[in-house]
Amino acid sequence: MLTVKKKKIFLLLFMSLISFACLNYEQEVSLYPDGSGTMRIHYWMYSPDTMRAGVMDQVGIFNSDSITKNFSSDYSKIESVNVYSDTTDSTIHAELEITFSHIDSLNKTKPFSEANFSLQDGAAGQKVFSQFIPPTITGFGYDGSDFTIKYIYDFPGEIITHNALEVDKRKLIWKYTLADIGRGKTISVTYRPFKLKETPVWIYILSGVVLTIVVIFLFRKKKGW
Repeated sequence: MLTVKKKKIFLLLFMSLISFACLNYEQEVSLYPDGSGTMRIHYWMYSPDTMRAGVMDQVGIFNSDSITKNFSSDYSKIESVNVYSDTTDSTIHAELEITFSHIDSLNKTKPFSEANFSLQDGAAGQKVFSQFIPPTITGFGYDGSDFTIKYIYDFPGEIITHNALEVDKRKLIWKYTLADIGRGKTISVTYRPFKLKETPVWIYILSGVVLTIVVIFLFRKKKGW
């Protein structure tokens, strides 16, 4: 069971590893019309055996139980966590999938406390989404160009405007080196949500026919026909 101290250390180490250009990070979000959705996160770093046997295993940013505790909230749920090592390049990886009731609610999850997720009404029939990517630190002559942060979003509607760097069919992609982020970046998208599927007309027709047959049957039975 995680102590309060270990939780604080987890968050501190997680944020500092990103800030000091040690951790690659990829986040993919599928958003649904009502603002709920799923998020898949994959982060990894170089981790020789000596490091794996030490602070990483003890503190928990690559520990399934710690990840579940820290990324959970009353408005989101951890569906799966997978932690593994790749011996071919001495890296350690963590993958997790989160479902959330509304994307704004992720702000209540500690690792996203600075993300400022926002999904608001825009012009008539439009939605405006944004997420803040906090600034990073790449001092001591290191430019952070070897490490990347990537965001992939799939929106349930027609894209009106966006500041994505790449577009792959329905997916919008932002990819930065840590040095690119500077004082922070903001993901911004305006879209017109698809209309929820309406009940097909033939369903109403069929229901009417069935109801008529039932009424006729009951009427005949009552009359003794």
